[in-house]
Amino acid sequence: MSTELRDWLRDQPADLFRFRHGIEKEGLRTDASGQISQTNHPQALGSALTHPQITTDYSEALLEFITPARTRPEDTLQDLADLHRFALHVNPQEDIWPASMPAVLDGELSVRIAEYGSSHIGRLKNAYRHGLWHRYGRIMQTIAGVHFNYSVPDSFWPAWQVRQGSDSSPSDFRSQSYFGLIRQFRRHSWLLLYLFGASPAVDRSFLREGSARMQQHGEYSLLMQDATSLRMSDMGYTNAAQQSLKVCFNSLPTYIETLHRALHTPYPPYQSIGIKKGEQYQQLNANILQIENEYYSDIRPKRNGQSGEKPLAALKRDGVEYVEIRCLDLNPYLPLGIDADQIRFLNWFLFWCLVTEGRRISDVECERVGFNQRLAVLYGRDPKLRLVGEDRVQTLRDWGASVLDEISALVEAAAPEDAAAVQSSLTQYRRWLQQPGLTPSGRMHDELRNRPAEFRDHARTLARQHRSVLTEQAPDPDLLQRMQAMSARSLEEQAALEAASEGSFDEFVARYMGQSA
Repeated sequence: MSTELRDWLRDQPADLFRFRHGIEKEGLRTDASGQISQTNHPQALGSALTHPQITTDYSEALLEFITPARTRPEDTLQDLADLHRFALHVNPQEDIWPASMPAVLDGELSVRIAEYGSSHIGRLKNAYRHGLWHRYGRIMQTIAGVHFNYSVPDSFWPAWQVRQGSDSSPSDFRSQSYFGLIRQFRRHSWLLLYLFGASPAVDRSFLREGSARMQQHGEYSLLMQDATSLRMSDMGYTNAAQQSLKVCFNSLPTYIETLHRALHTPYPPYQSIGIKKGEQYQQLNANILQIENEYYSDIRPKRNGQSGEKPLAALKRDGVEYVEIRCLDLNPYLPLGIDADQIRFLNWFLFWCLVTEGRRISDVECERVGFNQRLAVLYGRDPKLRLVGEDRVQTLRDWGASVLDEISALVEAAAPEDAAAVQSSLTQYRRWLQQPGLTPSGRMHDELRNRPAEFRDHARTLARQHRSVLTEQAPDPDLLQRMQAMSARSLEEQAALEAASEGSFDEFVARYMGQSA
C-alpha cells in the first residue's frame, strides 16, 4: 500500500468503511436418512416465487435464504439464524443439509425441478430450469453455496472519485471502480478457495463415473487429498459452452456486449435439444445462454432491477450497484454455513480489491487467472503448491500471507470501528495458511480419512447437530408472527400474479426474451 493511500485512509471518517453486505445461503432439504427431499416446498414457508427472503434455487428441495443488506456481521447472522429457525420450526420432519456437495441422490429424477405456480413468470422460471436440466443434468444443480453481496457506502464514492481524479459521471465512475474490484478479485480468488473451500469429498450418488483423482473411502464416499472446493471444480459449476466467452470484466460495456452476444449465439448441441416438446419447454432458447444468470462466474456485477427487467438491462440503465461473490462453499461445521469472522474478512478483502490497482486483464492473464483457480481448487492444501503471478511463481502459502499483510495494513490505516475483530480474523487465517488441516476442507478431509464414517453419515450427523443448536429454544413469538405474516402475504402475491397473467405463455416468453440489454 502506498504512503499516499495510507494517509488518505487515515483522513477519512469511519462511516466510509461501514460496508453493506447481504447473504444468499442455499441448503438442501433432506429426510431423516440423508436423502434429498421429494416433498413440495413447505407451504408454511410461503411462495418460493414471491417471498422476499425464502425461496428455492434449481431444485424444489434447494432452499435459499436471503438476508437484507446490513453493516454489522452480527445483524446479518441474526437474520440468517431467524430464517433457519423458522424453516426448521415449521418443517420438523426434514433437515437442512450442511455441506455444499449434495445429500444422497437416487439418480437424475430424484432431483425435482423447482415449481413456482401457474403465473407466466412462475412458468418461465420453471422452463429455465428445464433448460438447465437438458443442458447440464439435474444432479449438478443440487450443489449449494453461500453468495455474498457487497457494496461500499454511497458516501465513499465522492471522496474516492476526488482522490482518483476522475472526471467520469458518478455512475460511470462507480461502475469502473467495481469492475476494478472484480478484476482484482479474480486475480486473488484462489485465496478464498483455500480459506473457505469445504468440499474435498463427494457421495458416490453424485458422480455418474468415478475419477482417477479421487480416493475411495468406505462404500459411498470419494475424497481428494489436497482439494479445497470440488464444488468449484470441473465436476461442479463448469461447462464447455461457456468456456469460449472469455469474460474477464475489463469494462461494463464489454461485459454487457459479451453476455448479450452469448444470449443470441446458437450452440449446436443445444439446438439438437429443441425449444419445445409438445407444450413443454425444453429450454428458453438454443443459444449459449438462456438468460444472463446462466453464466457461471465466481463474481458478478449486480443492480436491483425493476419488476420483470432483465439483469443486463438494469446494469446498462444505471450501472453497477454491488457485487455478488459466488465461490464460497458452505462451512459444514457452522450451523449457518458462515460466521462473523468470515464476513469481516470478506468485507475487507473486497475493499482491498477495490482500492488496489485493478488494471485490465489481458487474454494471457485471463488464462493464468483460470489456471491458478483450478490449481487452488484441486491441490490448494498442498503446502508446496505454487501459483503463477504477473512477474514470479510463488507458493500459495507465501502469496496468501502477503495479501493478508496488505489487508492488515489497510485496516490499520482506515481504523474502522471493528478493527480489532478484523485483525483477529486475519490472525486466524494466517494460521490456516500455515496449517492446512485447520481449514474447513482440511478438517473435513482429515475427519473422514481418520474414521470409518461415510461422507453422507458425517454430514447427516452435522445437520442434526445444527438443528439441535438452532431449535434449542422455540422461535420468539414476535418473530414467528412476522414470518408467518410474510409467508401468507407471499402466497397472496403469487395468487395475484396468477390471476393477472394475460395472453399466452408463448407470447410472454417472447416478450421477456426480446428485451434488449
